[in-house]
Amino acid sequence: MDKPHAEDYLSQKITPFNVNKVKNIDDLLSALKYCGFQGRNLGKALDILYKMVSNPDILTVLTLSGAMVPAGMGDLISALMDHKLIDVLVTTGANVSHDLVDASTNVGHYIGNVNMDDNELYKLRINRIYDTLLPERNYKIAEDTLLEIIHEIFDTKEIDILPSDLLAKVGAKLNKRSILAIASKNNIPIFVPAFTDSEFALNLIKYSIKEDYKFNFDILGDVLKFADIIRNSQEYGTLIVGGGVPRNWAQQVFPLLDQIENVENMGYNYSVRIHTATEYDGGLSGCTISESKSWGKYSLESKYVSVWCDATIALPILITGLLQRLKII
Repeated sequence: MDKPHAEDYLSQKITPFNVNKVKNIDDLLSALKYCGFQGRNLGKALDILYKMVSNPDILTVLTLSGAMVPAGMGDLISALMDHKLIDVLVTTGANVSHDLVDASTNVGHYIGNVNMDDNELYKLRINRIYDTLLPERNYKIAEDTLLEIIHEIFDTKEIDILPSDLLAKVGAKLNKRSILAIASKNNIPIFVPAFTDSEFALNLIKYSIKEDYKFNFDILGDVLKFADIIRNSQEYGTLIVGGGVPRNWAQQVFPLLDQIENVENMGYNYSVRIHTATEYDGGLSGCTISESKSWGKYSLESKYVSVWCDATIALPILITGLLQRLKII
């Protein structure tokens, strides 16, 4: 084995960030690739994401956790779906619930701050999400909207349905721009693995008690529906915002296919991950893509990058740069 030389490590120099050469966000991210730390990772993320969305043979799956819709990221997700840059959305029930609130009200959420008196907010029936406020009355408006839609789309009280199919039907009835509406319009399936962990599901439980509805959700059917989408695709990529159940649900499809079809070394080929979790506690949210390769969730040759950053910072910058590179904006 040849003795290593310093030149083997010193092949490319850091290029100081030159603000005078930055005309747009695409320029900014391109320049950051030659700087350090998370700035470099964010610059790399644009290259990988651009490759994913510009190749029609690559299925792009967005996994979305955290309170992204209350934080104002909902229209950003809608823009990705508007331009058909993602093919599947896997998210939390909370994001779907908050999206329905935005679609049902003139003002869904309000700016607050972390120093508010939570005892007082409770008495006023105002819910706080860090520095964002959601009055309980808006949940009630969304609840009434959902019930009207349920009355309209079902002519029976006993309903056997996939959760993803219900979300598509609800989205088709919403007149206001929203994630649910845009996804339904563009035939982009929305999967909510932890469906019962949401205000949306609590509303359905309330309807089952007070309106005599009986909802029989085929949660395993959604897994198989997603597996069929994977089977009919040639390559696969993930854009992971946060971690949690949405991330693992989307990734577990390849171990499933391996178990039932003996298909080895499939896995996602590309991934961009934005998160603030660490790997040291063994949790799924923080585990690396490399660790996921050991489970067969990513191919051994996969290309990926992780950006350790608040998603409300990194995601708008990344998607704006992407849309500029694609000459959409």
